Amino acid sequence: MTQIQAQLPVPKLSGRVRSLWSDYWELAKPEITLLVVVAALGGFILGSPERVDYALLLSTLVGTALCSAGSGMFNHYLERHHDSVMRRTAQRPLPSGRRSPAAVLMVGGLLVTGGVTTLWTVNLLTCLLAVATVGLYLGAYTPLKRLSSLNTLVGTIPGALPALGGFTAGAGTFGAAGWALFAILALWQMPHFLALAWIYRKDYARAGYRMLPVVRPKPQSTTRRTLVYTLLLVAVSVLPTLIGATGWIYLGAAVLTGGWFLAPVMAFCSQQTAKAARRVVRASVLYIPVLVLGMALDRWIL
Repeated sequence: MTQIQAQLPVPKLSGRVRSLWSDYWELAKPEITLLVVVAALGGFILGSPERVDYALLLSTLVGTALCSAGSGMFNHYLERHHDSVMRRTAQRPLPSGRRSPAAVLMVGGLLVTGGVTTLWTVNLLTCLLAVATVGLYLGAYTPLKRLSSLNTLVGTIPGALPALGGFTAGAGTFGAAGWALFAILALWQMPHFLALAWIYRKDYARAGYRMLPVVRPKPQSTTRRTLVYTLLLVAVSVLPTLIGATGWIYLGAAVLTGGWFLAPVMAFCSQQTAKAARRVVRASVLYIPVLVLGMALDRWIL
């Protein structure tokens, strides 16, 4: 029996399954989805009464994650031809031919449907905000990338709506704290994506995307806007405390993290290199989770 087994070919099914999982994981844009879920968590914390409904929180985060992952797949589908001419995206599952567009479209549809259905069980308002997020992301931001450099500014709306959706999931309605968090998320996206656009400006130009560094190649056009939006972000980040939605723990996190975020942004203004821009991106990725942690500690400690 041992000799017979040794002569048999090793099954390759596990490798195929691993490859399939890896490709669909990439198509779901996990980095973006994680930040979207963290933003929704922050909104839920701000919107919840004294006692957090953890079952409702779980439904909110799962529904938000499914909608985000499905939207990511739709975005990959819509941009597959443009991705094929950019160096950093040419080996993605669709432009490389590893996955079929029809399959990705189907899985994306199933994920969005599952997400919207899950959020329907949370409340109607949160569900409608999720639908608006998907619609604006795919119907406004995605096509606008090839038409106007304002695409990044427009994209901040669907990028910030999940935070507002998290708030309405906890509170059941809109509120000042929810809109404050929406403003924070909208402003945060500008330095994050401007720095990314600067790093990959040649790739974006090759694909015909009208990102700001492509339309206005002088580095000051990008770095100055990055600094202005970051300064606005730091100022607006204290609003939740000013309106009484958070306490001193969040305020301390907002002020300290804001100052820490400003450091690489100011370095980017003076150095104007891809290396400096990457520092801005790395700092931005940590910024929102730290703010949400401050909100959570305010709730659990004070």
